Amino acid sequence: MDDAARARIEAELRSRCAQKDYEGAATLLVRSYGPELFGFLVAMHGNETDAGDSFSDFTENVWRGLPRFAWESSARTWAYVIARNAMLVRRRNAARQRRRTASLGPSSLEGVAAQVRSETLSFLRTEKKNRLRSMRDSLPEPDRMLLVLRVDRGLPWTDIARILSPGHGLGEAAIAKEAARLRKRYQLVKDRLREMAVREGLLRED
Repeated sequence: MDDAARARIEAELRSRCAQKDYEGAATLLVRSYGPELFGFLVAMHGNETDAGDSFSDFTENVWRGLPRFAWESSARTWAYVIARNAMLVRRRNAARQRRRTASLGPSSLEGVAAQVRSETLSFLRTEKKNRLRSMRDSLPEPDRMLLVLRVDRGLPWTDIARILSPGHGLGEAAIAKEAARLRKRYQLVKDRLREMAVREGLLRED
């Protein structure tokens, strides 16, 4: 999806929310951004079952949260925050949670979520895992999350700072500072991966 397509989606989401068509907005968001968000959850959980449970939580939270969304960021960035929080809550409660049986909200949204999961899993299962991916998977989770958001999703540093920051409502100066810190950390992670690739014979030393 290119920037123009995302801009059209964001404009349509704003329009539907302004009209208080939150079910329509939630359906559009899940249909448009759901595949990349579910892929993000699979990458972070490391298995499809937990990712599917977190995606169900995410979908319901989007539907419930849209009326309160203040548009301080793009809907896409906000959706990543919701997905990350759903993943963290799911992990904290894993010992006492069972497979989700509750409704996700409107039946139309539940159907879209199921379709997104199915189509995304079909794509992920056909994607070949190579040695570089295995190296990335061996990194600590914060580094893997940083790589997924920047490399796989292409998010701007300020959006990544908002997604990964421990608090909410940070000012622009704090966001810029956190974005600069994450850029430095990202470079260190890239250097570490390159060293691993050299050791494995996948890259030559300069």
